[in-house]
Amino acid sequence: MQQKELAGFLRTRREHLQPADVGLHAGARRRTPGLRRHEVADLAGMSPDYYIRLEQARGPQPSPQMLNALSRALRLTTDERDHLYRLAGHHAPPVLGVDEHVSPGLLRLLDALTAIPAQIGSDLGITLAQNRLAVALLGDQVSAFRGMARSHIYRFFTDPAARAQYPAEDQQEQARIMVADVRAAIALRPGDPEAAKMIRALQNSSDEFTTLWQQHDVAVRRSDRKRIVHPSVGTIELDCEVLGTSRQDQRLVILTPRPGSEAVSQLQLLSVIGTQDLAAKARHHRNSHADR
Repeated sequence: MQQKELAGFLRTRREHLQPADVGLHAGARRRTPGLRRHEVADLAGMSPDYYIRLEQARGPQPSPQMLNALSRALRLTTDERDHLYRLAGHHAPPVLGVDEHVSPGLLRLLDALTAIPAQIGSDLGITLAQNRLAVALLGDQVSAFRGMARSHIYRFFTDPAARAQYPAEDQQEQARIMVADVRAAIALRPGDPEAAKMIRALQNSSDEFTTLWQQHDVAVRRSDRKRIVHPSVGTIELDCEVLGTSRQDQRLVILTPRPGSEAVSQLQLLSVIGTQDLAAKARHHRNSHADR
């Protein structure tokens, strides 16, 4: 780990970003260029104290997961992301497997979508970035899970709580759509050990998945209509549009209510509830930090 080089790289990348680049309001007049340290920490889902120590060349070695989060927060290019890994003493991510580096352009598009839930995921169902309304609707899917459970497809077939986000009468159809979609993704990943490992794990864990997998249905999901069960605002019916990258390995998923539908007011309420919940979490984090 090259602490001084890492600190300098993080600082300069932060100073090159403006609040508008990451979907933030500039607010009061800023004395220094670029983002504030606590803003980068918030975008990366880490404590401000931890990030400050990294910029001061006195922090511990960040994990690959933390480096992924920093890459997204700082809107790094692929070359910059790989450089960050090397400075932190890690090998750059391999070509095979899920590319967890989201392009700055795709992240800027996500940042612009503030009034509707939207998130970026891989073709294997791993959520890579969410806007705040998507977190309020679906929960934190970026940092809350580890291993294969990071894939919402894996969770759907192995975790009753994940399955319960859909009404019982919709679950069979959602299962069929997910399996057909992941089979199309697997065909674009010949020899990929991560993808093969997930399929084997699902076949060992779920008879339902195995039955659907043996039907060989293939269909890339580009749009559908979803009903999502939320504990605070009830069942929300939304149109789901999926925009894929040229390689189809990453997708921007956008959830929109139909004009005049009940879902419009439900999302408005969820936006308020979600904002209050995020503020409460921030206060709890600050109080916990002050008690240390």
